[in-house]
Amino acid sequence: MEADIKRIALRAAHEGGAVLMKYFGKIKSVNYKGEIDLVTEADKEAELTIVSIIKAAYPHHRILAEETGESGSASSCKWIIDPLDGTTNYAHGYPCFCISIAVELEGKILYGVIYDPVRKELFTAEKGKGAYLNGNPLKVSSTQTLNRSLLCTGFPYDIRQDMESNLRHFRGFLMKAQAIRRDGTAALDLCYTAAGRFDGFWEQKLRPWDVAAGSLLVAEAGGTVSIYQGKPFSIYASEIVASNGLIHEQMLEVLGEQP
Repeated sequence: MEADIKRIALRAAHEGGAVLMKYFGKIKSVNYKGEIDLVTEADKEAELTIVSIIKAAYPHHRILAEETGESGSASSCKWIIDPLDGTTNYAHGYPCFCISIAVELEGKILYGVIYDPVRKELFTAEKGKGAYLNGNPLKVSSTQTLNRSLLCTGFPYDIRQDMESNLRHFRGFLMKAQAIRRDGTAALDLCYTAAGRFDGFWEQKLRPWDVAAGSLLVAEAGGTVSIYQGKPFSIYASEIVASNGLIHEQMLEVLGEQP
């Protein structure tokens, strides 16, 4: 990956983070894309800041961003951006949110940056070159059994329309894992899995900008990422299970259990 691309990604993440912190705790208006799917002025301004930085440096690159969708030419390089992952947390003043930026080249995620501006934690990963937190190497946990594992998950925005959406899996893991957390930001959940803070993560109905950078972090930290059936993961898939690798088969067994 070109050094300039990494430099631009890091600059965009930091400047987008500055926008989020400027508004944090001061949100005056919240709009709804769905019954419980919201967006704030911070999402929009942070995305504008990030996209402007990228377009100024690479005007012909493609961009896929949560709020503005896909744009750009037929370039083989695509930037995948979530300007604020954890918007509901953010709007309520709960300090658990981040910016996620990934660079996809010819269908493969080669570089990812996730920035938590509250804790000033910068997670980065480059394909084949490892994952890092503020420049220090990351490694997944060494927990070997589901019974001793701390897991994390989330629930989709259509849960009121599809009540079984993840509830069956949540119940299954609740009975077999040590504990489960639900933080409301898939990107940070994947970072924490890469850092060994969580042993595993699963969720469904996510979008590419939720998982592009985070899935690379887990893989580069020595973990395993797949879909529920154990087949290879794609950021365009509708589900993800990520783990330290040691408990992956155990997680797949729970996900495959019938009600």
